[in-house]
Amino acid sequence: MADLPKGWHLSDTDAIRIEDIECLSDHWYHLYRVTFDLRRQNGEWQRQQREAYERGNGAGILLYNRNARTVILTRQFRLPSFVNGNETGMLIEVPAGLLDDRDPAFAVIAEVEEETGYQIGKPQKLFDLFMSPGSVTERLHLFMAEVKSEHQKGVGGGLVEEGEDIHVLETPFEDALAMVADGRICDAKTVILLQHAQLVRLFDT
Repeated sequence: MADLPKGWHLSDTDAIRIEDIECLSDHWYHLYRVTFDLRRQNGEWQRQQREAYERGNGAGILLYNRNARTVILTRQFRLPSFVNGNETGMLIEVPAGLLDDRDPAFAVIAEVEEETGYQIGKPQKLFDLFMSPGSVTERLHLFMAEVKSEHQKGVGGGLVEEGEDIHVLETPFEDALAMVADGRICDAKTVILLQHAQLVRLFDT
């Protein structure tokens, strides 16, 4: 079997045989072309090639203020959305970021402070999801945490050296749901977390 890239973990299965892994690009993240044999349902083996984009795993979090009935969101420019029909390139999202080899909860606490200025304790873990499994290896760990206004210790905005220029939005929960319904919020992780909050009646407990 071919040597695995850093961070890749394969389960012990007799249905997949990895034959070759070629790195096509390593400029920012890594793009690999993988050649493998797949045993089909009828028992026959089929040689296939697929490309997989490796950018590491990430974490995102829904911050909510129960007393104010608001959620803390961000708005920032996202190039891939800009080149695929998002007129301004700006997306409204929950705070999120890459793990960079950190524990998911630890990473999301740090991202919250960088992006929003809020300082939080241990968040509640909700989901561990593949967001685009047809081509991207990333697993996204999703959390939520309650905040109060006094938890905001800074202005947030992200890291200038990483090109971040993040707007912090404290948004009424009902307004956020309306923004999902009319398409103003179209980021998958954000929709998932807001709809989860609606399903569990987060602000009714």
